[in-house]
Amino acid sequence: MSAPATPDLLTVDQLAERTGVSVRTIRFYAGKGLLPAPRLRGRTGLYDAGHRARLELISELTGLGFTLAAIERQLERLPHDAGPEELALQRALLTPWIPEHGEDLTRADLDRRAGRPLTDDDVDTLVTLGALVRHDDGRVRVHGATALATALAALDSGLPPEMWQRAQAAIEKHTSALAEDLMALFQDEVLQPYRDRGRPADERSRLAAALSRLKPITVQGVVTTFGRAVNRTIRERMGGTPQDG
Repeated sequence: MSAPATPDLLTVDQLAERTGVSVRTIRFYAGKGLLPAPRLRGRTGLYDAGHRARLELISELTGLGFTLAAIERQLERLPHDAGPEELALQRALLTPWIPEHGEDLTRADLDRRAGRPLTDDDVDTLVTLGALVRHDDGRVRVHGATALATALAALDSGLPPEMWQRAQAAIEKHTSALAEDLMALFQDEVLQPYRDRGRPADERSRLAAALSRLKPITVQGVVTTFGRAVNRTIRERMGGTPQDG
């Protein structure tokens, strides 16, 4: 196949090579309407930077476990001719705040990872603590090495599993509410004003960069504030005077 007339335009084979997405998958996405039709030069379809950015966004959302229906709904919110900067902003908005690297294990693999045989009750506790989920075929999906190590440490602590389960339920309840409040704040104070201004092109890269900095700062702020709250609660229960730090 002949090369594109300009370096900014790619054939479907070149797009596949640049993105790591197969030609068959690209054509499938195009058939579903997730990718705009390519430009035609003669009988050759050519793809620009916007096509590539949209394809990379689709691939990332697929890797995060979004269904095609959910991806389609997300893309419907964007202008069909959204450029690379707008799509890069969407990737920044949708990238997980905490990396999640799931791994499927058999029960034997899980026992080896734990360093001992786990009972069904142990596995139930690990599920409740959010470290893994069960599959129907008997395997489990682990939500990252750190989550598993933390949950196993809870099992090994000697404290009642029921206490850890209630603690996890309390953490889930309050952090879910906090996440909702923070997302609403970002939506109202940052994202909606950007949209009301007509999504100015000169703000997109700056907003994406600011969001990437916001995530670790916010997570660390939650950890620090929680630690201070626990310290304050301990002092109050001991009859001391609450102090900062």
